[in-house]
Amino acid sequence: MNFVTRFAPSPTGDLHLGHVLAAKVARDLAKESPGGIFLLRHEDIDGGRVKEECYQHIEKDLEWLGLAWDGHPLRQSSRLDAYCEALQRIRNLGLAYPCFCTRKDIQVEVEKMLSAPHGNEALLYPGICRDLDTREAETRLADGEPHTWRLNSAKALDSHGELTFHDLSHGTSRVDVMVNGDVVIARKDIGTSYHLAVVVDDAFQKVTHVTRGEDLLGATHVQRQLQAILGYREPIYLHHGLVRDENGIRLAKRDAARSIRQLRDKGMTAADILAMAEAALSGDQH
Repeated sequence: MNFVTRFAPSPTGDLHLGHVLAAKVARDLAKESPGGIFLLRHEDIDGGRVKEECYQHIEKDLEWLGLAWDGHPLRQSSRLDAYCEALQRIRNLGLAYPCFCTRKDIQVEVEKMLSAPHGNEALLYPGICRDLDTREAETRLADGEPHTWRLNSAKALDSHGELTFHDLSHGTSRVDVMVNGDVVIARKDIGTSYHLAVVVDDAFQKVTHVTRGEDLLGATHVQRQLQAILGYREPIYLHHGLVRDENGIRLAKRDAARSIRQLRDKGMTAADILAMAEAALSGDQH
């Protein structure tokens, strides 16, 4: 089997060392198989935060680092119709419901639950709209009231049964539908969500191995549910460690001093930066 992996940054800022590690892990795993394919996907559905120049910065940095991808980069912003179609399929199965709650509505309900003698300590969506009367929901939709679409996780479990996923680092795990609760699969503003878009695109691009940081391990539970509902093939996962600073804090876009462009401008070579990313992962920093 030819391995197909992808690196999927958001074009909202420059690449940093954590991105370098993620891209290298995905590229190296793809190349372990003859004819392996390493893809680049721009996760740009959050249009309000996307910066046009960041597409070019990301691609330039990857090429300079020697982490060239195969084929043309995919932009999620060009795939909104595909996400809408997938959402409709889930709705047709009765596994999604409209949620009209505001953040304040959810906060108030959660606070009520936490103040109860045996309150639920998990700060998940408390299901306010899950059992909303169908006629009322249809009326509010027809009136154009702002809403998200949430996955009915428990009902989905009845549909697809018990699920597992296999991770090359963590072994086989059973899917726990309560890890994320009834997650949003379509936001009010863009008609999709990270979870839905990722699952649809991984299937579209025939990704065989999903590699990403261990901070996204919890997201795999809901994404395996969506794969099962939509009839997609299950990929193999590899959740790797995170690049952290000297204080053990995970690096993010806010760490501009460690952006690849900044490090390159300071005279560091591509080999230096690749080694630095791996050293930060292992904790061997100086």
